[in-house]
Amino acid sequence: MKQTIFKILKMDCPSEEQMIRMKLKGIPFIKQLDFDIPNRKLMVFHIGEASVFEQSIYDLKLDATLVDTIASNDEISEDNTDQLQKNALWWVFGINFGFFIIEMTYGWISRSMGLVADSLDMLADSIVYGLSLLAVGAAVARKKSIAKMSGYFQIALAAMGLIEVIRRFVGVDEMPVFQTMIIVSFLALIANSVSLYLIQKTKSKEAHMQASMIFTSNDIIINIGVIVAGLLVHITSSPYPDLVIGSMIFLIVIRGALRILKLAK
Repeated sequence: MKQTIFKILKMDCPSEEQMIRMKLKGIPFIKQLDFDIPNRKLMVFHIGEASVFEQSIYDLKLDATLVDTIASNDEISEDNTDQLQKNALWWVFGINFGFFIIEMTYGWISRSMGLVADSLDMLADSIVYGLSLLAVGAAVARKKSIAKMSGYFQIALAAMGLIEVIRRFVGVDEMPVFQTMIIVSFLALIANSVSLYLIQKTKSKEAHMQASMIFTSNDIIINIGVIVAGLLVHITSSPYPDLVIGSMIFLIVIRGALRILKLAK
């Protein structure tokens, strides 16, 4: 067994990790991939020469450099860690997708663009988790196809949301129902807190689980932002706090969708 270490300067989030996993999937000589996203490092445990997969990594154009190849005595053992992670991610996926439907529904009913935008952020997260869980062993082409459809779908929804925000900014005086904004966002805050607990419970130090923890922590901040916007709507008797937070979240969703589309290339 050998261990080849790559320094990958543009690997700074789970999207790049998924790109690499999808690119290298199916290469029989590779036994395990270990990602260290904070330090931009990838460790490939493999049999044979690194040249078999080295060019595949370079083709992603992530500024990758082969640092070293060394003999490895590490054993690639099978245990229940992967199953524990999958169970946690399935729960987190279900929670995020469920609240996408809840927030989207109540967002339109209450005329709150903040809730609608937050629902798309929940959808974005569920897509990331879903792609990670998607039929282990499925063809790479199938994963890429689903990633592409998901990315375009998100961009289309977020773009329509931004158009609606602009429409309301230029003269449509629609006051959101601040009570619904606060209550639904508070429930989403609880849901994301449960998701964070489930991820932390795995005690995993692997990059994709650590990244999922960061994603969920960011969602909690967004939920608090929508709650604050709801309070400001009530205090100021103005829809603008809701429109501002909605715009910010829509832009975050579009950025995430562009990263997902990158997976499909």
